[in-house]
Order: sequence, then C-alpha cells, then structure tokens
Amino acid sequence: MLNFSFTEEQDYFRKMLKEFAKEELLPHYTKWDREEITPRHLWKKLGELGVNGLRIPVEYGGSGGDCVTTGIAAEEIGRGDFNLTYAVMLNALIGEIINNHAREELKKEWLPKIASGEKIVGIAITEPSAGTDAGGIKTTAVHKGNVYVLNGEKSGISVATCGDAFVIFAKTEPELGNRGISAFIVPANLPGVECKGYKDMGNIPISRGSIYLNDVEVPEEYMIGLQNKGFSQVMNGFDLSRLLIGLQCVGAASQSIDETIEHVKVRHSFNKPLATYQGVSFPIVTHYTQLELVKWQAYRGLWLRDQGLNHSKESASVKWLGPKYSVDAIHECLLLNGHYAYTKEMPLEQRLRDVIGLEIGDGTAQANMMVIAKDIIGKEFRSY
Repeated sequence: MLNFSFTEEQDYFRKMLKEFAKEELLPHYTKWDREEITPRHLWKKLGELGVNGLRIPVEYGGSGGDCVTTGIAAEEIGRGDFNLTYAVMLNALIGEIINNHAREELKKEWLPKIASGEKIVGIAITEPSAGTDAGGIKTTAVHKGNVYVLNGEKSGISVATCGDAFVIFAKTEPELGNRGISAFIVPANLPGVECKGYKDMGNIPISRGSIYLNDVEVPEEYMIGLQNKGFSQVMNGFDLSRLLIGLQCVGAASQSIDETIEHVKVRHSFNKPLATYQGVSFPIVTHYTQLELVKWQAYRGLWLRDQGLNHSKESASVKWLGPKYSVDAIHECLLLNGHYAYTKEMPLEQRLRDVIGLEIGDGTAQANMMVIAKDIIGKEFRSY
C-alpha cells in the first residue's frame, strides 16, 4: 500500500519552519539583495533550528535527519528566503561528502562548525573551461612532502567571497582523467587563496565568484577520502543537491502563487474580482499543477535515496523541470500583479532573478536530460 504522508515529526518540523520563514525570513528577503549582504546571523539561526546539520550525524553536532526531512527544509526556507536555502542544500551536500569520506579528524574539526552555522563552506568544482564536463577540470594538486600544492582557477562558486573554506576538486593524476580527481578541504585564509566576487543578476547574498589557487599548500590530511576518488564522491552527492534545488525553487514559486491568489481575489476589473476571469485563474491552476508534480517527484527521489535505491533519473528530472516551472510560475505571477510587481517594492522580481540562476547551476536542462536518457535508453546509446 502506497503511503504519501509525512511522519508526525516531519509535519511538526514543516509547521515550525513555515512559521519561521514567514515571520523572520520573508520580511527581510529583499533587504540582503539590495544591500548585497550575506546574512551570516541567519545561517547561525538556521543552525540553532537544526537546519544546517540535517545530513550531519548527531555525534558531530548535526540533526541526523533523513533526506525527506531535508527536502521539507529546502521547500519551506525557499518560501521565505530563496538564498538562505543554500544553507540547506550546500550543507547537505558537503556534510554528506565529509561524513562519508573524510578522516575522523576532519569530521570533528568541520562538521560541528558547519552544523552550527559558525562556518560557511562552499564546494568548488566548476572552472572556466569545465562546467557540465566536471571531469575536464584543469586544477592540479601535486604531492610534495606532507602537503599537496594546488594550482588553478575555480569559477561560478557559491559563497566564494564569504566562505570560510571550500571543498575543492583537483587532479592528482591528470593523465587518468575522471579517475584522477581528488577532493580537499581548503580554508579560505590559506596563503595563495584569492577570492573575487561577481556582479550577478540574482542570488546576490550568495556571493558567487571565482577562487584562484596559486601554489596553495594544503596539509595531506586535508584530503577527503582516497586519492583519485573525488569524482565518484561528488557525483553521488549531486543526486541529493538536485532534488533539494527542485524543492528550493518550488518553495519560492509556491509562495509567489499564494501571494498572487490573494491579490486576484481583492483586485477588481470591470467590477469583478480578477480571480473570476478564466484568463487569470487558469494560468494559476496550470502553474500550481506543474509545481505539485515536481514537488512530489522530488520527495519520491528523496525517499528512494533514504531507502538506498537508485534515484538519478528522478533527481535529474527534478533539477531540469523544477527551476523551469518555477521561473514560468513566478513570471506569470509578476504579470498578474500588474505594474507594481515590476518595481522593487515587491519580492517577485527578485525571486525571478534568483531562481533563473538555478536553471544553470548544478547541471543545465540538457545535461540532466542526458542523465535520464542514459538511464532509460541505455549507456551504449549515450547522447553527446
């Protein structure tokens, strides 16, 4: 018998986060964008609520939550402040990588600080000539004595200018291609690390930018997992982050729809509420339905991950359709709210700018279609 219900604990968690997002996040969502500030105090507040450490075990200061519960956090925080959902998504991805692969000393040093919000940690794979083709990175890590010397450039990295450290992927044996990539924790204050921010269209509080590595000496114990195993470590983690991104986007779009429904109920045209016109209600229904489909596909993918079952095609479909349907929905809401929504007095224009960024990050629509095609058609018919 299928069961689509959440547990009592998950329902309580959702209710708590929904109230927190409405009361403490939503009123200030546009403030951080306008002032170009990363609200570190809110990352710490999320740490107090147990959100940052959902995929970090209790023994390392985390909540030890399952993937479905982590999805609830992504959806509800996304309703209040889309950019703060990176505290859910990034920390879940990085928390899993460190917990599953790092040596005990690294776990004890970094996981409690990530869970509490004391430290913000980013993940750095993308380079100027390697985005979707993550195996094409050129950053190198050369073993010399008891350190690895890193050289290269990472681009398009979230929290680049506000991060305290980064999980950086570099080639320890370049001639092996994908099989020669290793992962390291690299503190941002190490000599030779330089971070420069971008002037982005959206996601301003995420402080995206480039990281330059110039003869950066990283202690060999800061390697995560085994040498040359970094690529496989992160590929599995992306199945989680893509599902969370879908829910993050759905949360922002659903909040926009809720606000728009209230608007069209009270706004009159030709002596009737806008909500009575099918030209208004039908688009709202269309977007609501599409978002619900993505939402439940995302929770199904998270449930599969909790069961230890394959969920790559579910993850890829959510990452492809979640941002797309959310952008479409927010755009429609902006139009239905009229010319006031085109101003910065309302949050719709910022949500539109913010969500568009995730049509690119963590894999484009085309890249995710390739994942699905490989799964349902077969590896031997892999598309290029």
